[in-house]
Amino acid sequence: MVFSDPVFLFAFLPACLLLYWAGAWRVRNVFLIGIGTTFYIWGGQAFVLLLGASILFNYFSARTLARWRLNRRAAGRRLVTITVAANLLSIAVWKYGGFAVDQFSNMLEAFGLQAGWSLQVALPIAISFYTFQCISYVVDVWRGAAQPAPRLVDFAAYIVLFPHLIAGPIVRYTDIEHDLLTRPKRRFDDFAEGMPRFFWGLSKKVLIADQVGAIADVAFALPDNRVTSGVAWLGALAYAVQIYFDFSGYSDMAIGLARVLGFHFPENFNRPYSALSVTDFWRRWHISLSTWFRDYVYIPLGGNRNGPSRTYVNLSIVFLLTGLWHGANWTFILWGGFHGACLIVERLAGWGVTTPTRFTAARRLITFALICLGWALFRAQDLDQGLNFISSMVVPNGLELPVPMHEVLTTQRIAWFALGLSIVFLPADVPLGSLISYRDDRVGNGIRMAVVSLAAPLSCLYALSSTFSPFLYFQF
Repeated sequence: MVFSDPVFLFAFLPACLLLYWAGAWRVRNVFLIGIGTTFYIWGGQAFVLLLGASILFNYFSARTLARWRLNRRAAGRRLVTITVAANLLSIAVWKYGGFAVDQFSNMLEAFGLQAGWSLQVALPIAISFYTFQCISYVVDVWRGAAQPAPRLVDFAAYIVLFPHLIAGPIVRYTDIEHDLLTRPKRRFDDFAEGMPRFFWGLSKKVLIADQVGAIADVAFALPDNRVTSGVAWLGALAYAVQIYFDFSGYSDMAIGLARVLGFHFPENFNRPYSALSVTDFWRRWHISLSTWFRDYVYIPLGGNRNGPSRTYVNLSIVFLLTGLWHGANWTFILWGGFHGACLIVERLAGWGVTTPTRFTAARRLITFALICLGWALFRAQDLDQGLNFISSMVVPNGLELPVPMHEVLTTQRIAWFALGLSIVFLPADVPLGSLISYRDDRVGNGIRMAVVSLAAPLSCLYALSSTFSPFLYFQF
């Protein structure tokens, strides 16, 4: 089930809110487990058993680590290692098992051995997101940065809280610990603050991302010999707009729904296309993921404490893993390597600083162009297509558009594409999502009123009339 699905909008969500307001808020965590499990089963079916096993395993591991942290350090280190390894093994088997078998089979065939092995494994929904949350919880408890959840029901509610269950953001236990363990007291205010943010995210998804996504889909479905520079740049720009409005729209909806239920999620985007460097981009894009890798991979590897060479190695490892996290495909791995290389070059050249200069506009445009090059690789079906797109973007080979591109560029889609680009290129200090949630003045109230009275009904109509369109990050 997705937030833009009419079943969710007109059945699941109203029923959830009615039950919550009718008194379920008094036993909120039990209620959240019930609706979160139902929400997950809708798409994950039997994989809910894997989710349940992960919850039990990590809950009891963390409680044991909390007891051992002070007086059984050696045993605790072994247990935290085993727990983290077991979590990673779960992702490795379900998400990368088939990819690993295929690569091993190809390697054997390269040496003249007839292998022909393959492994088809269904990917459990949200496994990357909830596993990373479990790892952060266990590690934080071991470090003493978090206290273990008092009850299993509290930890389970944290993991299956449906606003962030399927596609993030990756919320740490410490982010919402107070909300989890206290009864909500501002239910009317929470509702008034949360629903406009939800509808803002919904409008970003169905009005812009889904409409512009059709342009990207056609561009990336063309054979390589029909990909001109015009097609490549139009497809990359369309995908840049699609993935931003799709994923940031989901994050807005998650933040809004969480607020309705009394939870305060951290922001996950901060106008990433306003970045002045690729380094700056990663401070603004998918913040919950980038900070997760910083705190649980980059810093434990040594961060930048052991000299430039080791820093570059650590950055390379982190971004290769970031690419691999997105999926079992060489396009994702190379995309991660591309971003890691950009960060290393920026460190060597001193370009990673974000202090405004008279070249701010040029730096912003160059950074956006680099990000679009990366998105072309990220969106490609395989390495050959990705490299062909990048070649056409870098080496001019004509601007003509084939007939399929002309057909998909309807007036409606062009209008939504233009609106998306105009929002992308707004000044860096205009974070609309945060403004909707937190600005309590005439401007903020006016924007919230516009969202509720205009964007909400229009996006609901589009959701009713459109075909099913899952969020892009569901596959990760």
